[in-house]
Amino acid sequence: MTSPTSKYSEEILRRVDMMGTVTVHELSQIMGVSDQTIRRVTRPLAERGALSKVHGALVSNKSALDPPFLSRMNLNREAKVAIANAVAGIVQDGESLAIDTGSTSAFIAQMLRNRRELTVVTNSAFVASTLAMIPGNNVSMAGTQLRDHDGASFDRSAFQVVERAQVDYCVLSASMAHPENGFLVHEQCEVDMACAMMASAARSIMAVDASKFQPQDRKPALRQPDLKEGDILVTDLQPPDAFRAPLAHLDIRVAG
Repeated sequence: MTSPTSKYSEEILRRVDMMGTVTVHELSQIMGVSDQTIRRVTRPLAERGALSKVHGALVSNKSALDPPFLSRMNLNREAKVAIANAVAGIVQDGESLAIDTGSTSAFIAQMLRNRRELTVVTNSAFVASTLAMIPGNNVSMAGTQLRDHDGASFDRSAFQVVERAQVDYCVLSASMAHPENGFLVHEQCEVDMACAMMASAARSIMAVDASKFQPQDRKPALRQPDLKEGDILVTDLQPPDAFRAPLAHLDIRVAG
């Protein structure tokens, strides 16, 4: 029989490796256990080199040659955790969601583990695996062929599953925001999936950290579908003044 400590050890290692760096308090909130439990379980893990402890934080010892998706999750991690907490506060037990494949969406999926009786449709293998084994959840993985760099599916069956869904919210992400061109991504398949999810949802949630409102060296060129009146934007800082008018029709939530 697996002991509670062994169970927590596996879960902690998985989350630390995924997040790169996480404080004891953040991890206790994510997992729903006490800070003392996290410290007790991580002490032997640190002693055998499975992870490191640095200034109150837990740090992954996994190779730097990790998949790009994990590297993206480590960018602006604190902002993404705050955004994920805010989105989890919007979603209630028993509601239904379509969730995309962005790194912020992966953090949101982790926070949604504290919700119950969710119905979830996603084309992200990470999101599906994070939420599928919560008792009472009903999770549909949209698609069969997964991309090697992020475990996302954009094949024909993925779109068919999403298009048949009717959900309360869709959770979307973007690579950049532009005051005139809106929310932008790099690939047409991401635009098409966003369109399908928005058509299936009563309300859309765009979850992007403040860095997406700044100029970027590698500029995405494809526009996400326009958000509707009353759709929700969740970010970690108030958007710059140039975005005030373009975003005026949205319900903007700033994660604290």
